[in-house]
Amino acid sequence: MKRALYLLCTAGLLWNCSPNAQPETPAVTVRFTEAVSESALDGRLLLMLSDDPSAEPRFQINAGLNTQLIFGMNVEGMAPGAGEVFTVAAPGFPYSSLAQVPPGEYRAQALLHVYETFNLASGHTVKLPMDNGEGQQWNRSPGNLYSQPVTVTVGENGLQGLELVMDQKIPPIPEPEDTPWIKHIKMRSPSLSEFWGRDIYLGAHVLLPKGFEEHPEARYPLMVFHGHFPSDFGGFRTTPPDPELEPVYSERFGVDGYNIIQQQEAYDFYRRWTSEDFPRFLIVEIQHPTPYYDDSYAVNSASQGPYGDAITYELIPYIEEQFRGQGEGWARFLYGGSTGGWEALAVQVKYPDEYNGCFAACPDPIDFRAYCLTNIYEDPNAYYTNSPHKPNEVPAHRDYLGQVHTTVREYNQLEWVLGDKSRSGQQWDIWEATYSPQAADGYPQRLWDKQTGEINPDVAAYWRENYDLRHILERDWEQLGPKLRGKIHLYCGDMDNYYLNNAVYLMEDFLENTTDPYYEGEVAYGDRAEHCWNGDPEQPNHISRLRYNSMYVGKIMQRIFNSAPPDADLSSWLYR
Repeated sequence: MKRALYLLCTAGLLWNCSPNAQPETPAVTVRFTEAVSESALDGRLLLMLSDDPSAEPRFQINAGLNTQLIFGMNVEGMAPGAGEVFTVAAPGFPYSSLAQVPPGEYRAQALLHVYETFNLASGHTVKLPMDNGEGQQWNRSPGNLYSQPVTVTVGENGLQGLELVMDQKIPPIPEPEDTPWIKHIKMRSPSLSEFWGRDIYLGAHVLLPKGFEEHPEARYPLMVFHGHFPSDFGGFRTTPPDPELEPVYSERFGVDGYNIIQQQEAYDFYRRWTSEDFPRFLIVEIQHPTPYYDDSYAVNSASQGPYGDAITYELIPYIEEQFRGQGEGWARFLYGGSTGGWEALAVQVKYPDEYNGCFAACPDPIDFRAYCLTNIYEDPNAYYTNSPHKPNEVPAHRDYLGQVHTTVREYNQLEWVLGDKSRSGQQWDIWEATYSPQAADGYPQRLWDKQTGEINPDVAAYWRENYDLRHILERDWEQLGPKLRGKIHLYCGDMDNYYLNNAVYLMEDFLENTTDPYYEGEVAYGDRAEHCWNGDPEQPNHISRLRYNSMYVGKIMQRIFNSAPPDADLSSWLYR
């Protein structure tokens, strides 16, 4: 593998192959004005170049084929008016250095992703980007500084002598307003506040059932919809689609007028929700961003703190107390897709008595032998296949025909530019921030070297024992099996864009071949379905993904009546 890495370095497929790979020639100076901050700031300073005039460069950075250019560096104590200099040594994506940018005309923009200092209960001091109500999005986080785009020309000798002034500051985000149907809550978490050394709040959007005010005697079951940071409760609309709405084409689904379809589906859900025959539930969407991501993954973590306990033992009881929930495990259910799919299964596994069923769609890897396309226990490298002479790059994203758009190395290169020490706020880094032990500096330990892809087997072993859900189920089935019978439902497209179906296959092998006891659940696959297929064989993915809040209700009702304890309240909430 060392020979393979040497070949890749000399071919230009690795970035920062050696500390002296690029000269330290000044290229771009960035400063900010006192008008946007009178204090010195820490953070990740980002420089973006774009030859696409359709949007600001900060909104054009991604790991796909249409990405524009970005370069990053850490700054500490950056003072107002003081210039920070980008040189060709600053890491970049998709070009690893400013020296590789092709000649041409671009629009340049700078942004400072501001870090704050946290004094952790572990005794470590770390600098991280605090979520400011946006769901940990570096290009739109309130308080971040940025410059207006300017047109620049990159010549044969590269980009020289450019100065960018960050005189803009992203404003705060207004809090969502309550409606007769949707309520918003925020509570201080004692356990998370202790871990982080400052006040940490959990939030939730709660959808109330029809007749909530008219039936004060009713106590409701709870459905928890896990997923990425929700700015408000989504997919619920009390009026028909706006007749003046101009149809927008969805490139992802190849559907024209998808914005109109979304509004129609949201209105249709409102009509189902308020119909006589729909069971009366509470539905909750949780806000639990961390300084590492838009979502904590809803489990306890060495580097993020006890989010699992905080959600299950602090937030959920608080919601049930405020809105008359049943407050018992038989009446709580979990569902979600992708991140939310992993969370639904993980929370059910780690808190088996507190919830009565999970519906996990297209879950993030639930068996780390199929960590997408990497077996973290056996493969020596995450970026390249194990070959002495032909180390192919490992794919990370495909379409339903199998055409590869991005590799694991490319995703991680972008993350390295956005932030070191697992601070990019992106997918591979949040898996590390969630699953890894804490390093000596207080940040998460790397599963693999971010630049070479070489896997650390000690970290992999830690992941296995604490977060590999298939391994945990197999290891602890004697205790967990009786508590999880009938509770596990898994759904995934067999052409999932991120190869997540591979781990579901491995989980299915265990569940279907374990009989003491048999799991009595469900695993289903969507034929040629991409991310994120959630179990409806009749509707296309662009429709079924809009129906999470109603598509599992029939199975939930059956589960309640088959498993509720003899003294359970099965009447107060079933009014018409």
